[in-house]
Amino acid sequence: MNLKFKAQDSISQSTLDSLDLNATFINYLNLKKEVDALHNTLETNGFIENEIRSLQKKNDSTYIALYHLGPKYKSIQLFYLEKDFSKKELLQVSKKVTESYFVLPFNSIASSITKLNSLKTESGNAFARIKLENITKKKNRSLSANIILLKGVSRTIDSIKVKGYEKFSKSHIKHYAGIKKENKFNKSKLIEKSNILNSLGFVSVTKPPEILFKKDSTIVYLYLKKEKNNLFDGILGFATNEDSQKLIFNGYLNLELNNNLNFGEQFLLNYKADGNDQQNFKAKLTVPYLFKTPFGLITELKIFKRDSTFSTSDQLIKVRYQINTTSKSYIGFKGYESSNLRKDNSTNIDVEDYTSKFILVGLSYTKAQNNILFPIKSIFHLDTEIGSREYDNANESQIRASLLLHTIFNLNYKNSIYLKNNTELLNSESYFTNELFRFGGINSIRGFNENSIDASFYSVLNSEYRYQINQDIYVHSIIDFAYFENEIIVLKQKLYSFGIGIGLQTTAGIIKFSIANGNTENQDFNFSNTKIHISILSKF
Repeated sequence: MNLKFKAQDSISQSTLDSLDLNATFINYLNLKKEVDALHNTLETNGFIENEIRSLQKKNDSTYIALYHLGPKYKSIQLFYLEKDFSKKELLQVSKKVTESYFVLPFNSIASSITKLNSLKTESGNAFARIKLENITKKKNRSLSANIILLKGVSRTIDSIKVKGYEKFSKSHIKHYAGIKKENKFNKSKLIEKSNILNSLGFVSVTKPPEILFKKDSTIVYLYLKKEKNNLFDGILGFATNEDSQKLIFNGYLNLELNNNLNFGEQFLLNYKADGNDQQNFKAKLTVPYLFKTPFGLITELKIFKRDSTFSTSDQLIKVRYQINTTSKSYIGFKGYESSNLRKDNSTNIDVEDYTSKFILVGLSYTKAQNNILFPIKSIFHLDTEIGSREYDNANESQIRASLLLHTIFNLNYKNSIYLKNNTELLNSESYFTNELFRFGGINSIRGFNENSIDASFYSVLNSEYRYQINQDIYVHSIIDFAYFENEIIVLKQKLYSFGIGIGLQTTAGIIKFSIANGNTENQDFNFSNTKIHISILSKF
């Protein structure tokens, strides 16, 4: 069944011909709907006087619809009251705003009214409505009218209900997502805030929030699902011993237990062995939102042992305050205790028994993104420690500082650039080897052995160009640079490494494989400096 559209004059006919109209139908009912729809389309485009003059059957399969379009109105002048609309709001929909009226192109009237209505709804007036009154025609083929705001009743959130994961921590809703009772109701912001919960990892939003408006209350329903977010990360590395030229193994195990008690707690257990008699152990417990407040508690124990030379333990306790969804501040205490394991001092220059005590303050910022392979877009973390070291019954003032920067520049869906900088500084009058920072390895500058470099100051820049083949596979380059200083041996040196890697999302978790060759400044390429690393990050 075919339909032809005709106008009463050639100018009007050219207007009809410019429209994308459906001309073939399976039955008369659908054909009639298209005829009526065109009438509405013409009104929206300024032909408010258009009429359907006739709909005639030409033959068994063809109908002809005859339209009278009338004059085209190009704009409308809307008079407003300052108590209803601000200039700032009106400038979002109109380029011409005066003290008493604003002008809209005719084809944008509907979208502009919808936009203004949304602005009023977002300000807490959930039942705001806008209407036009006293519509009149003007001689210059434009219209004028009064725009009226029907305010309705402003709403605030009175109650928040969780469906699906009823045991979910209410403190995360309040302090992490920022959804609080007595907040002004704003539907778009409510949806935005609820989606923030996805970045926690142990919960997902299954559908947008729903709102129940009662006569005297407003109830928000959040639909959540508990997700498995315990993590196991293992690394097996291969390298060549520089002296014996034999193959040695590097090991790394990381266990995270997240939200098993349903209040967002985290327990972390980490162990590293680099194949050269170095061992690194870390245990960390994070308890968020103590007594339903924005304050949380973090405790940590680290133990580092280098063959039979020395061992050092760090103890940390700090209070965390949630500033907003992305930012936190910290204050706490950190202590160090180190022991010289060899009593023959002739072979242990600058390794001494000591204890240190520091007051710690810090600030962190974390921004998530919707990407399975790269869930964190940006990180800023700054820690400053001010205290003293006690050695041989004498105290010496010290300052420690640590900075971590991490960001991903998403060029498009498949291509991105990853940059990470880790910088640490120890400021002191004198230094011991067993209090220096230790860096190198897959989580630092790749192409070097784990914790093989001692420094009183260092800065490492990791960079990757990433190409995401699909949502489960990506390949990347490795270009790392580092600069470090060791005040004990008066050494300042630059390091660099180059390589490639691949990451795969599998049913077992995320598998990462990388190969990198590390060298010092002015050193020729040496294949024995090449390191191969394999890691698996699995959730359970």
